[in-house]
Amino acid sequence: MSDEEDVAPAVKKSRVFYGSLEEKERERLSANVASNSATGSDAVRAGIEAGNINISSGETLEIEERVSERQQEALAEFERRRRARQITVSTDDAEVKAGLRALGEPITLFGEGPADRRERLRSVLSVVGPDALKKSRKDEERAKRSQDECQQTWYHEGSASLKDARLWLARYSLPRAMRRLEAARTQKEVTEATKTIRQQELHKSLRNLNNFCSQIGDDRPISFCHFSPDSKMLATASWSGLCKLWSVPDCNLIRTLRGHNTNVGAVVFRPQAGVSLNQSDVSLASCAADGTVKLWNLESDEPVADIEGHSERVSRVSWHPSGRFLGTTCYDYSWRLWDLEVQEEILHQEGHSKGVHDLTFHPDGSLAATGGLDAFGRVWDLRTGRCVVFLEGHLKEIYSLHFSPNGYHLATGSGDNTCKVWELRNRKCLYTVPAHQNLLSAVRFQPTDGHFLLTGAYDNTAKVWSHPGWMPLKTLAGHEGKV
Repeated sequence: MSDEEDVAPAVKKSRVFYGSLEEKERERLSANVASNSATGSDAVRAGIEAGNINISSGETLEIEERVSERQQEALAEFERRRRARQITVSTDDAEVKAGLRALGEPITLFGEGPADRRERLRSVLSVVGPDALKKSRKDEERAKRSQDECQQTWYHEGSASLKDARLWLARYSLPRAMRRLEAARTQKEVTEATKTIRQQELHKSLRNLNNFCSQIGDDRPISFCHFSPDSKMLATASWSGLCKLWSVPDCNLIRTLRGHNTNVGAVVFRPQAGVSLNQSDVSLASCAADGTVKLWNLESDEPVADIEGHSERVSRVSWHPSGRFLGTTCYDYSWRLWDLEVQEEILHQEGHSKGVHDLTFHPDGSLAATGGLDAFGRVWDLRTGRCVVFLEGHLKEIYSLHFSPNGYHLATGSGDNTCKVWELRNRKCLYTVPAHQNLLSAVRFQPTDGHFLLTGAYDNTAKVWSHPGWMPLKTLAGHEGKV
């Protein structure tokens, strides 16, 4: 054995601690935490530098907030399901579909059955509330009620002057209607052979109709022309704002009427102008696009009176057969009737959904017909104020109307290139004339007997049609622009 083996092992001395170990233990634990944090931070830093840990600046993940949001959503979903179980839904599938439609939801989904549809309605009601369906139904009923009220015809109390005018119109129109019916009875006694011969002679003369004379009327387009009652003068209106009077048949300029500042829509002779009226009496009326309406006599080139009240374009003016009343059509969806004796507006009539373009009076003076940009026409009884006939059939705007002298036919020209003849006795369309290749701007019956119909259109032509029969008799060509 060596000497080292003979050495005895050292005896480990036992440690004796006096007092509490709390302070020593705290120091040891704090030292361990510091060393571990330093080591951990160094490890994290090393991982970031190596590219194994990606941390962007400013990004934090609030786990507690996310957890609380999910809990709130779950609680809200549980509450919604609880409310859904308490909502009563009809078992009628039609009512369920109506309820979904009222709430703005699709009434059915692909592969959805009645039971699934009921659950979907219950789910929607649990979100928007069970009263939403009742509220939507109330809104629908209210909207339907207001629509029905808008479609109802309503009347309001008129002025005393309007009542007097209606009575005067009744006393004026009834004798004229009796005379017209008496003339029709007399015409009915004429033999068919005589009628045929007269009709053939008229058609022959119309087929031989030629251009008599031509005259340049203005620097701007001519928008309207009208013959005087004695056929000795012709009035023209232009876009230049000027109205001119021409002698017939030599077409010499008589007078230029200056007063409008914009496009003149129409100028019309009073029924008795040049026949029984004096030169100083009101003999013409004109209207313009700025809403002005002016009255003229045959002595002066300046207007004798202005009719005020329109705020938008006045497209047409028309005299009542009596010469006492003047009708005006406006693009404010209405037409008006003016009494020149009392010098005031006695009727402001609405009824069209768009601008009113043309107005014509019945030969008896009892009715007025209006055509509007809403493609509808209306016939009004001036003695009662009622709309007695509603003309529905045109596809586009109505630009012209005219009564036949027989009293029961009305012609309308429209932007759909057709002319319709209406039978007022049964309130139906008698015949549709495929008249032109462009919109019709004017339709006129023969003023004495109504044996032919004249149409003018934007295809640069005017055409003459037989009445009845509606056969084309003559095409009046020669204009280089719209008629």
